[in-house]
Amino acid sequence: MGKKIKKETESPPKDVFDPLLIESKAPETVVLMLSSPENEVLAKACDALYKFASKDDENKLTLLRLGALEHLYKLLSHEDPIVRRNAVMVFGIMASNYDVKKLLRELDVTNSLIPQLVPEEDVVIHEFATLCLAHMAVEYTTKVKIFEQGGLEPLIRLLGSPDPDVQKNSVECLYLLVQDFQNRAAVRELNVIPPLLGLLESEYPVIQLLALQTLEVISKDRETRIILGQNKGLDFLLNILENSELSDLHIETLAVLGNCLEDVHTLQLIQLTGGLKKLLSFLEVSTVPGIQKNAAKAITRAAYDAEIRKILHWEEVEKFLLNLLETNYDEVKVAASQAISAMCENIDSKSVLGLQGIPQLVQLLSSGNEEVKEAAVTALSNLTTASPRNASVVAEAEGIEPLMNTLNAQRDGAVANAIAVLSNLSLQEPSRVAIRSLGIMRALAGPLHSTNSQVQSKAAFAVAAFGCDADARTELRNAGGLGPLIKLLHSENEEVRRNACWAVMICASDELTALELCSLGALDILEEINLSTKHKNKFSEAALEKLLDNNLPQKYSRMGYLSSSNIITNGFYDCGQVKHGKKFLSLEELSKQELTDRRAIIFINAK
Repeated sequence: MGKKIKKETESPPKDVFDPLLIESKAPETVVLMLSSPENEVLAKACDALYKFASKDDENKLTLLRLGALEHLYKLLSHEDPIVRRNAVMVFGIMASNYDVKKLLRELDVTNSLIPQLVPEEDVVIHEFATLCLAHMAVEYTTKVKIFEQGGLEPLIRLLGSPDPDVQKNSVECLYLLVQDFQNRAAVRELNVIPPLLGLLESEYPVIQLLALQTLEVISKDRETRIILGQNKGLDFLLNILENSELSDLHIETLAVLGNCLEDVHTLQLIQLTGGLKKLLSFLEVSTVPGIQKNAAKAITRAAYDAEIRKILHWEEVEKFLLNLLETNYDEVKVAASQAISAMCENIDSKSVLGLQGIPQLVQLLSSGNEEVKEAAVTALSNLTTASPRNASVVAEAEGIEPLMNTLNAQRDGAVANAIAVLSNLSLQEPSRVAIRSLGIMRALAGPLHSTNSQVQSKAAFAVAAFGCDADARTELRNAGGLGPLIKLLHSENEEVRRNACWAVMICASDELTALELCSLGALDILEEINLSTKHKNKFSEAALEKLLDNNLPQKYSRMGYLSSSNIITNGFYDCGQVKHGKKFLSLEELSKQELTDRRAIIFINAK
């Protein structure tokens, strides 16, 4: 900020009279001269201070300490144009310093500078007043002041100034101001789009860049995108992309176009004029990682809209995304995987991406980069959800083992989505057997201990999906997975609690697992859940019933009756009704108790 872009203003403008050398080199003396009644002395003092402050930050702080700014502030409204101009120049150069800016805010200097932006004012005043405002607009309270003091309109007008330094400072100031939503709406009303588009044709790259950065911020608003389309702004942007000499501006240009992709109306306009095809053709040949990454991110944002997904599919955006998975840059692979996830919501895209993209995504699971791994497995999760065909492709691409390895990833998102893919694959018997053979239940014991609700939910769901096999339940029991599963019944997260109830219901299918679940307190927790209208769900009721049906002594003790479907076998015992909250003792624990005069315990042993 503050660097000049034209040579003719490198030195301060010459006055109409011969310059008088200020003999004193001491800044203290020059500051005292700011109180002189003579205009010529004032102008020369300001000129000397400008040169002194231009040298370094230390000199700016010296002038601050000497109280120069308070004197100069009074000169901003001086009747003599040369004195006023030179004073504004000092403020422009001084405002780059943080401590100076603090005092300028206290002096409310913006209120004195904004009126100086009128068309009839000296171009040098325009240059340094806008420079000072650009330095100060970094701070939020100054943004508000410039807005309230009517600074937006003159700044927009000065975008059309014949002076490139004025253009640059004005657009830089506007770029900082539009970071605030209120100012974005205001500049739109003041018709900022045409002059900004005009700056794209500037011969100075820094001005073009600032204009694009400003357009990128304001085009986040739908109303601005519509105005951009009406002013043929999309053509301007596509022309920049087609010009290889402007390659330095391509990333920022794409950022603006990326915002336009998020709007159906604007996207249809680009498509009808052939611009979308042109844009994708440009992207397909580009090898610049920044461009590839930003393009994929723009597609991700745009693809949240069903209509936009349809248009992108028609234009075969999938081909571009699949090519990006082949790059050598991790950030590009991440962005491409995320875009694939978003495009999966379109059923036709899901089919295309699944068939061609799954083998590449499976390879990315072995990446040393955790972010790549997470993005790839998330894409696989989206691709295989409700798609048996894509689930088969994962198995055919030898994805099961890498997915099992991903259960040990460092990122919770990667673990949760790896579990989700394995659960999706479990619906097909060959894949289910293969996953079981690699010890899925043992591997799930770790994620069940996670503190992340997404991991907890997916892990409990997977226990339910794979727990239908008796061997799987034994494996989970031996791996110590039942304890953390029961703890999930206490979760405040509804999905976690529901999936945990489901998993308990599945695991309670055999007597040994049911007994252990009961000994770990599952029955009491489920009864408590079922008493709460807020926490109760169909799985909590079914889980309680299943647990009791596979632990008949405890069912009889609690309920006082058995169902017609309950078959008593060897090992059944009746120890009488146990009060709520009291521990139900096993046969072994009862046998160790001393004899009492209470009713006998009935034990069935037909052997």
